[in-house]
Amino acid sequence: MVLTMDDETRVLLQDQIKRQGDLVRKLKSAKADSAQDLKKKNFNSTLNEINSELSRVSFVGGWCPCNLDIKLLNRCKSSITDNLDRWLHIKRWFLNIKSYSTIECSKFPVINDNNNNKNHNPLVKLVLNICSEDTCPEIDKKINEEVAKLLELKAKLGDADAGPQKFVLKTPKGTRDYNPEQMALRLGVLDKIVDVFKRHGAETIDTPVFELKEVLTGKYGEDSKLIYDLKDQGGEILALRYDLTVPFARYLAMSKISNIKRYHIAKVYRRDNPAMTRGRYREFYQCDFDIAGEFDAMLPDAECVRIVSEALTALDIGAFVIKVNHRCLLDGIFAACGVPDDKFRTICSSVDKLDKSPWEEVRKEMIDEKQLDPSIADKIGGYVSKHGDAKLIEELRQNELLMKQPAAKQGLDAMELLLKYCDLFKVTDKVVFDLSLARGLDYYTGVIYEAVLTDSEVGSVAGGGRYDNLVGMFDPKKKTVPCVGVSLGVERIFSVLENRLAEQGQKVRTNEIEVFVATAQKNLHEERMRVLADLWAAGIKSVHSYKKSPKLLDQLQNCEEKGIPLVIIIGAKELARGEVTLREVGTRAERSVPRANLVEEIKKSLQV
Repeated sequence: MVLTMDDETRVLLQDQIKRQGDLVRKLKSAKADSAQDLKKKNFNSTLNEINSELSRVSFVGGWCPCNLDIKLLNRCKSSITDNLDRWLHIKRWFLNIKSYSTIECSKFPVINDNNNNKNHNPLVKLVLNICSEDTCPEIDKKINEEVAKLLELKAKLGDADAGPQKFVLKTPKGTRDYNPEQMALRLGVLDKIVDVFKRHGAETIDTPVFELKEVLTGKYGEDSKLIYDLKDQGGEILALRYDLTVPFARYLAMSKISNIKRYHIAKVYRRDNPAMTRGRYREFYQCDFDIAGEFDAMLPDAECVRIVSEALTALDIGAFVIKVNHRCLLDGIFAACGVPDDKFRTICSSVDKLDKSPWEEVRKEMIDEKQLDPSIADKIGGYVSKHGDAKLIEELRQNELLMKQPAAKQGLDAMELLLKYCDLFKVTDKVVFDLSLARGLDYYTGVIYEAVLTDSEVGSVAGGGRYDNLVGMFDPKKKTVPCVGVSLGVERIFSVLENRLAEQGQKVRTNEIEVFVATAQKNLHEERMRVLADLWAAGIKSVHSYKKSPKLLDQLQNCEEKGIPLVIIIGAKELARGEVTLREVGTRAERSVPRANLVEEIKKSLQV
């Protein structure tokens, strides 16, 4: 086919629009990356200059505090993770400004952002630059230029001449559809898990799928970057929930609840790199069980371990172990090794990666990215390689350096009690005391645990721990409600069971139909409907064909394919005698049943 001039122009414009759109997307991505890089690169050097200027004066504006001192104070609080010892003059200024009350700060004179102030006071210029949000003005200008070109190209093409656009029909990255067989398997998994939760006395709740962004931020450590932000809707900054634990804590604080045992099964969202074959998605279900309230030590914690064991055993998912550890013990180990206090949580996040990465990679991250002294990292490595049972507690108690840390002693005492209670709950054979277990989320405060399949590559299938301070973050009076809980990774569990069924060639029944009502001759559909009405009234799950006169063979084959156990066959002769034929699909055995006794006979057959 020879293209006309119009066709050639359209194709050319469409190609230009595609390339221009790619350019705009790359520029926006580069802006995000360069903004981050620019902050990292320039922040410390600017602080060096500010430190030098503050050696000559007491405040940003000279010898009296002003509004720019407050701006710089807030910037330092949000961006400086290390201590201020490297900038002695900034430290002196920082402590001085912090000593002012809120009322005193509100009375500071205001220095406006204008060229005169910048030209006469270099310190003012430095502070205004470091506090500025506009870190990429050149890129912004370039983006605006390229967006204008893109709009111009689209205008040339025009809506009428846009032509058919190529559209790939697929689910978004990290999500999937579930066919009837997969849903039947999934619901079977959820039913077994809920049975375990109810056996332990839990009640259920539900919360919105999205929360205020500020509810979620600051709760997940380095994983906060995986939160899905939503576009501003009506003045509220929102985000999709990352897990079910933080919304639960918000619910407790809002509702003034201080004692509850609850389970919650719902979808959560993480902007992660998906690994579909290993059950890692961006949209997935979590099954949470939590106990909130003031109770004696380790009694609810040990029950959570038991619940994990019961659930995984009920699912017959394969061999598993439940790793347990304690955050206080980890903090004591970090302190004994010489980790600075302000690096505890970030080093904890690194240790948490040991289930996915070898020690060499984790050690490199600690040293290169988190500026930890290599000798300290090596000391940590000596501890996190240890795992065992209650004997490991006694081994650690022989470590004099570790026993000098109150947090370590507290953690070991708690672990001793936990393992004792696990023995009473008869789950000791499933539990491993593992010092490499860290759980990277910031809100954990005590015992932590994680269940791992030993004969599968999917990794963790359950995890949780104690979080005593999370509810207090949302309460206006900072009232704390101690909590401990576990979350089952149902997507990974489902992935394992699905693969196993595929390997064994087993089919999953996708319906619960008990009876199919069939007819042997034409124009008996009204009699089928009368029978169906009686069966439905008796609570019997039953269906029929939506064709008036289907072939009997087709109806029987349909029953075999769908695994329907019983068939009622209606024929003209049987009707005349006041009877129907009841057929067992599995054995193909048939018998005549009086129409009046049909419901009773069906219930007897279903109970066999």
